[in-house]
Amino acid sequence: MTDFARNRKALHDFTIEETYEAGIQLTGPEVKSVREGRANLKESYARVRDGEVFLIGAHISPYANARQERQLPTRDRKLLLHRKEIDRLIGKSQEEGKTLIPLKLYSKNGIVKLQIAVASRKRQYDKRREIAKKTADREIERAMKERLRN
Repeated sequence: MTDFARNRKALHDFTIEETYEAGIQLTGPEVKSVREGRANLKESYARVRDGEVFLIGAHISPYANARQERQLPTRDRKLLLHRKEIDRLIGKSQEEGKTLIPLKLYSKNGIVKLQIAVASRKRQYDKRREIAKKTADREIERAMKERLRN
């Protein structure tokens, strides 16, 4: 599995509840562009529309050597999921405070996949508490290493 793009802010800004693996409907030049690592998931999200799930706001730069007409880099892209998964996402996304966010774009057996998550936004004090905990853990780890050296 090769990662092409990650949404690093997602883990900081959201609490992840469930994850799903989805195919993504791309054109040929877009696939080549993704494989070159020219995709960006920052500020993107997924939305259920007319019984289908779409990725909105993801930026995939146009492939430089493409012959056909260039498409918009931030166009909406259809996600390929099973009907049961779509029905579950419809229910989850309608709950108060729940959002569908992309986590990473990767290759699995030569096919481009997208990992999406049902998430809820963290409060500011939750973010601060998490940063404080990480800092404390780092300090403990550093102290343990120092103690083992002596």
